[in-house]
Amino acid sequence: MGPKTAKVYETIRARLASGEYAPGDKMPSERALSEELGIGRTALRQVLARLLAEGALEVRGRSSYRVPGAVSVTRPEGLAPWRIHGERDLYDNRWVKLQLWDVEPPGLERFEHHVVKLHHVAITAVLDDQDRVLMMWRYRFVPQQWGWELPGGIVDEGEEASETAMREVVEETGWRPKSVEHVVTYQPMVGMVDSPHEIFVGHGAEQVGAPTDLEEAGHIEWVPLADIPGLMARGELMGSGTLVALLHILASRGKRGATAAR
Repeated sequence: MGPKTAKVYETIRARLASGEYAPGDKMPSERALSEELGIGRTALRQVLARLLAEGALEVRGRSSYRVPGAVSVTRPEGLAPWRIHGERDLYDNRWVKLQLWDVEPPGLERFEHHVVKLHHVAITAVLDDQDRVLMMWRYRFVPQQWGWELPGGIVDEGEEASETAMREVVEETGWRPKSVEHVVTYQPMVGMVDSPHEIFVGHGAEQVGAPTDLEEAGHIEWVPLADIPGLMARGELMGSGTLVALLHILASRGKRGATAAR
C-alpha cells in the first residue's frame, strides 16, 4: 500500500475500533467512501480487500460491505442471579488469592464455594502481510510441555490493557506492532476462577531489537496461519488465550470466505 492507501486503511480501522461503524452496520458505498476519503475506487478496493481478508468486514452481494458481528438471538429475561452473602480470604499473595464465598442459587440452599482470583491478562496475535502470526516456542513446567504461544502478560495497575498488549509483544519478541485492536474479553475458567483475559489482534510489526524478557522469550517465529489447525491437532498450542485468539482469526476468515462464496 502507498501512503494514501495506508492512511485510508488506518482511518477505516479506527472507525471500526471506535464503534462508529457498529457490528451489523452496512458500510457506506464505495462511491461515498471514495468521495469522503479522497481516494480512487481502485485504491479503495485494495483497502476493502485487506479489511475483508482480516475479517474486519464482510461482503454481501457484489459490493455491499457490512461490519460482522450482528446477532439474531435475544437475551432471556426474568431470571434471577445468584445471591452472594459474603466472602472471606483463605490465602493471598501477589500472584493468587483464594477465597470462600457464601452463595445462594435461586430456589436452592446456600452453600460455600471456593473462588480463585488471578491477574487481569492481555494477549496479542500479531499478523503480517504474508498470513503469518508471531509466536513463541516455550517450555511450561506446570504441564511439563513444549508448545507455541502468543505474547501476553499481566496488566499492571493503572495500565490500559491495550498498552499491556503492545508492551508484552515488544518485551517478549523484540517486534513492535503498528497497531493493536481489542477483539474479545473472556474468563478462562468461569465457574471458579476470576481472571479476565483480553485478546488483541495486531497488524504489521517492525523489529525494534532483541527480546528483553528472557524468561518469557524462548524461540521466536512467524508461523503460517495455514499451520494452525495442524499445530492444534498435535497439541502444540498452549494456553486458552492463544487458542481463543487464533480461533477468532480463523473463524473470521472462514466466515469471510463463506460470505464471498454466496
